Amino acid sequence: MPTDPVTAADRHWMARALALAERGLYTTSPNPRVGCVIVRDGEIVGDGFHARAGGPHAEVVALREAGDRARGATAYVTLEPCSHVGRTPACAPQLVEAGIARVVTGMTDPDPRVGGRGHEILRRAGIDVVENAAPEAARELNRGFLSRQERGRPWVTVKVAQSLDGRSALASGESQWITGEAARRDVQFLRARQCAVLSGIDTVLTDSARLNVRLSADELEIDGTVRQPVRVVLDSGLRLPPFAALFDVDAPVWIYTRDTQAGVHHDTLGKRGATLFEAPWAAGQGMDLSFILEDLAAREINEVLVEAGAKLAGAFVAAGLADELVLYQAPMLLGHQARPSLALPEPEGLGRAGRWRLVSESRVGDDLKLVLRPGRAVA
Repeated sequence: MPTDPVTAADRHWMARALALAERGLYTTSPNPRVGCVIVRDGEIVGDGFHARAGGPHAEVVALREAGDRARGATAYVTLEPCSHVGRTPACAPQLVEAGIARVVTGMTDPDPRVGGRGHEILRRAGIDVVENAAPEAARELNRGFLSRQERGRPWVTVKVAQSLDGRSALASGESQWITGEAARRDVQFLRARQCAVLSGIDTVLTDSARLNVRLSADELEIDGTVRQPVRVVLDSGLRLPPFAALFDVDAPVWIYTRDTQAGVHHDTLGKRGATLFEAPWAAGQGMDLSFILEDLAAREINEVLVEAGAKLAGAFVAAGLADELVLYQAPMLLGHQARPSLALPEPEGLGRAGRWRLVSESRVGDDLKLVLRPGRAVA
């Protein structure tokens, strides 16, 4: 039987590269998170990660540190080295020029500008290449970037804060606060990794929502300024007023509406910095969510966090557009007249009920945090 080309040492150094790549969790968008470790004679001679779009890629950072010691070494890169010139020069030729002897990659880059070409450049130069050394971990790290490349839409996370009996607000609409301070702080880290935070106009108006990241660079353990996500508002009637709390934050506001000329504020919203987009309308269903996600992907949005009311959040789930649920459950009961956390149609039977797979659970203060992904209906 053929031996596994990925050795125990390879797995060790690739784990180090993945840990480095994760340091770009809050900063690299719309680029993928990539780490690189260069090893010679069992010792690290250079390492680095891609920190921000337009900045040096992980391979370049590691090569600069390694210098002449890169010659004859092995480079561990979490994603196939790029072969195209974008904001920065291509990385694969630079690995060749540095005299790297072997390259181990976490996974192949599905970007059509790369898609195996980086590996090909390395092999043509006589470099030993081992692909897909850690595909699952590498995919998880860049799930949004990969979703945009492979599916043409962002990775969608729906965040829910609810009571033990699955309620998100009292019948009056009062919802602040169901979860505790620790859970609300945890949401800030969740927002920080997103390219966009999406909500509906009713939630934005009712909660005076700003949908921004309220953590410092020190709290996020990053260098430089905090990258704010784009705030996306679904506002079919263009009701968002120009004095809304969203505009108190220096970050983009994108509004999807039926008619960009509707509403009394459309001219003023543009002057306030909002960008308006028209979205198709489906009778009885509202704006076409699939169209909106595809349009966001075309605008280099990798990950979207849906923080919305029960109707809109439920619409993403019902349409099969939610890739992940992050559910914060508070130890309280709100009663059957309180508002549900997700407005969903009743299944025709339990066998057709949507099933979700538990990915992780943890305590956040007094609350329980559940991360779930779609499973299969009961057979």
